[in-house]
Amino acid sequence: MNETLPLMERAAGRTADLVESLGEEQLTLPTPCAEFDVRGLIAHLEWGASLFESLASGGPMIPQGEYTGDFRARAERMLAVWRRPEAWEGVSAGMGLPMTTLAAMSLCDLVVHGWDLAVATGRPYEVDEEEAERLLAFVADMAPTGRRMGAFGEPVEVPADASDLERALGELGRDPSWKP
Repeated sequence: MNETLPLMERAAGRTADLVESLGEEQLTLPTPCAEFDVRGLIAHLEWGASLFESLASGGPMIPQGEYTGDFRARAERMLAVWRRPEAWEGVSAGMGLPMTTLAAMSLCDLVVHGWDLAVATGRPYEVDEEEAERLLAFVADMAPTGRRMGAFGEPVEVPADASDLERALGELGRDPSWKP
């Protein structure tokens, strides 16, 4: 089984804790992910968990739905599928990418959108160095393709002494110093 799974588990747990700590009054706040307010971003995270569950099970792409407030349950179902060794084998029928790449995409989604929610709501979001290093390596490999597909923004310059997380965020088009 891939070493990405423990990182996904930590990121999913941290992000679920954050989501569950938010109040109804925070759901309309803007986020660094410009197309989403907090509610929309949580809905996107819910969809992402269900999407990566489907893909890791050999299923199809699925459409994004409305906010339901069940991110933790979806993330737990997604992780349960990734805990099966066969989830890491081969290429996804739904996206045509290696399964290991899909797992890294899921990690990226969890960490970056968790960070988006945290800064939008004035909360801390601590990512350990191993997660940040893995995220930065994935982003460095995938950013050009992600930008061509419209999934990533244009790079944002970060200071020379920026952390790996800040460098990854900048490469994805996020300003690590974003304020609401």
